[in-house]
Amino acid sequence: MPDSTKIERVETILWDRWLLIRIYCEDGTVGIGEGGVHGWQRPTKTMVDTMAEYLKGKNPDYIEHHYQWLYRSSHFMGSVVQGALSAIDIALWDIKGKRLGVPIYDLMGGKTRDKVRCYMHVGGTTKNELVESAKGAVAEGFTAVRFTPFPPDYYLHKSYTEWADEAVDRVGAVKEAVGGDADICVEIHRQMAPAESIWLGRRLEQFNPFFYEDPMLPDSPARMAQVADQCNIPIATGERFTTIFEYEQLLEANATSYIRPDLCLCGGLSGSKKVSAMAEAKHVKVIPHNPLSPVSTAACVQLDACIPNFALQEYTGESEPPKSDLLITPLKLVDGYLMVPEGPGLGIELNEVALSGPENPKVLDTPIGFDGSVQDR
Repeated sequence: MPDSTKIERVETILWDRWLLIRIYCEDGTVGIGEGGVHGWQRPTKTMVDTMAEYLKGKNPDYIEHHYQWLYRSSHFMGSVVQGALSAIDIALWDIKGKRLGVPIYDLMGGKTRDKVRCYMHVGGTTKNELVESAKGAVAEGFTAVRFTPFPPDYYLHKSYTEWADEAVDRVGAVKEAVGGDADICVEIHRQMAPAESIWLGRRLEQFNPFFYEDPMLPDSPARMAQVADQCNIPIATGERFTTIFEYEQLLEANATSYIRPDLCLCGGLSGSKKVSAMAEAKHVKVIPHNPLSPVSTAACVQLDACIPNFALQEYTGESEPPKSDLLITPLKLVDGYLMVPEGPGLGIELNEVALSGPENPKVLDTPIGFDGSVQDR
């Protein structure tokens, strides 16, 4: 290939609570990516900056080769490495799509749908606030809502029965409020032990949740399989996984009905496409986890558009600052569906004015229980 096609430099941008990157090529093509998880943007930025030395002068078309080289180049693995590799992968796919003048999904098999069904995050300190938030999302056209059933101070409850009773009451209230107009999705945030999550799951069966997300820590597929087997609600999990090998164990254990790959953590578009194919072979559907900047949303939509086993897309809305300021032309949302864009690459352009805004890093806030013990967040 001519020299003009090579990677010239990599730029990392700490924007609000997210880590964005841009990969510049000598022919003027610029690829956009995002990586890492909330609270760990700075070490992920350092990792991308380290990897940038390898990428300079390389052909950006060799996406899988670059991933393999960088992944295998040291003994250090985990979320910081994978967050960096994910950002690079997304940006390289954006470059390839822009150079060829086609969306990324066209390079991954073509569209399987024209629009992407989203679930909306809803919440509130009180039960009434939660109900009104859910009703508001349905009024905006969303056909699925997701929420945690616990109040903000759940970890201060001294009785598990009190905690669980309140969760059942809140889920029931939301179900009654939305009726048949929307599916309800219950998010546990890994806050229970397996026995507790089974007991609560059985009590929530009466409300027919679309999914029961992260009912326990995801580090034991065998134990997660027991939860899935003993309560009649579809399990959704996987947002903390960083490799296809973790998903293989989860799927082999029949521990989930929906996998939740995070494109900014488990190898970008390449890794998430592989995971989706693994799930397809097990008749498991995909609900991508979204770090929730407009860049990660755009990447998710590219994946959603080209896989046959897509189910739902996580979404929190992007009509308010700072999110509304990041893209020159935001993705189009119609009645709770994101329309699949037709533009090349990711189909987005960054707003340079917005990028000059202040960094607003997320503060790590793992809660402490009434007895002083650490709780999951």
